[in-house]
Amino acid sequence: MKLIFASRNPGKIKEIKQLLNELEIEILSVDEAGITEEITEDGKTLEENALKKSRFVAEKSKGWAIADDTGLFIKALDNAPGINTNRWAGENASDRDLIDYTLSKLKGVPKEERKAYFKTVVVLYAPAGKNWIFSGKVKGRIVEEPTGKPRAKLPYDLIFIPKGEKRTFAEMSDKEKNCISHRGIALKKLKEFLAKREKLL
Repeated sequence: MKLIFASRNPGKIKEIKQLLNELEIEILSVDEAGITEEITEDGKTLEENALKKSRFVAEKSKGWAIADDTGLFIKALDNAPGINTNRWAGENASDRDLIDYTLSKLKGVPKEERKAYFKTVVVLYAPAGKNWIFSGKVKGRIVEEPTGKPRAKLPYDLIFIPKGEKRTFAEMSDKEKNCISHRGIALKKLKEFLAKREKLL
């Protein structure tokens, strides 16, 4: 079985391949599948964006597609950036720009008030139009300085410490992060779903 992942984000592509590697499923990025169009993420919720992306890829490829959308919600900032997580520092903002902008918004905010959570929504979309939605959420806090080893296009890993941990996601190995992260939780649900139905897909 082939699944086309509606993303060009190398960090996300790596994570999903790692998390689904035990299944007899080939994961292709949109580039690998020959889909060159950009998909505008103009939904009002994570679910709307993930549905739009997965539907577009499934219809374009006539195959199975998966898409995700992730938001960082910071309590002290009225849950911003939310669905605008990758765009709130500007459309062409670099990973460093996103980190610096986020930390500037929290300047002077004490440790106990820097609570935040990540939420990921993953949609599996069938060629016939049926879809399934899986989600994952992890609570934590935003640190004052970036710490750890950067992952491509996953800048917030450097400034987010999950609840109950003392290290940022960027200080963890891929395996450690995937066990507890928002995307890891959502993809684990997807993996369990696919494992039960793999022969039917």
